[in-house]
Amino acid sequence: MTAVRRAAIIGVIAFVAAIAGVFIGRVLLPAPSHTGAELHALLHDKLTLDAQQHAKLDALEATFSVRRKALELELRADNARLAEAIETEHGFGPRVAAAVDACHVTMGKLQKVTLEHVFAMRSLLRRDQTAVFDQAVVKALTADAQ
Repeated sequence: MTAVRRAAIIGVIAFVAAIAGVFIGRVLLPAPSHTGAELHALLHDKLTLDAQQHAKLDALEATFSVRRKALELELRADNARLAEAIETEHGFGPRVAAAVDACHVTMGKLQKVTLEHVFAMRSLLRRDQTAVFDQAVVKALTADAQ
C-alpha cells in the first residue's frame, strides 16, 4: 500500500470518526427542551399557588439549578473525553465505549435529579392542583419532539 493511499484511508477514517462524534454529541445532548419551562409556567401562572407554596418552590428551584448546572458541566467534561477518545481511536474502540458509558451515567444522574425535582414540586401542591400538574408532566414526557 502506498503512502498516499494510506494517508487517504486515514483521512477518510478521521472524517467518518468526526461525523460519528458530532452524531453522538447530538444524541447525547439533544436540543434543550422547553418542558421544564412549561411546568414552571404552569406552577407560577395557572395553579394559583399561595405565598407559602411560592416560597418553597423558589427554594426548590434554587437548589435544583445548582445540581443541574453541576451535572451539565460534568456531562460537558464527559463529552470532551468522548471527543478525545474518538480523535485518538478513530473508531469504536475501548476508550470510546468507556467515554460513551460515562456520558450515559451522567445523563442518568441528571434525569434522576430532574425527576426528584419534579416530585418535590408536586409535593408542594394541594390535591386540587396535582391532577393538572400530573397531566402536564405526562404531556411533556409523551409529546413528540419538535
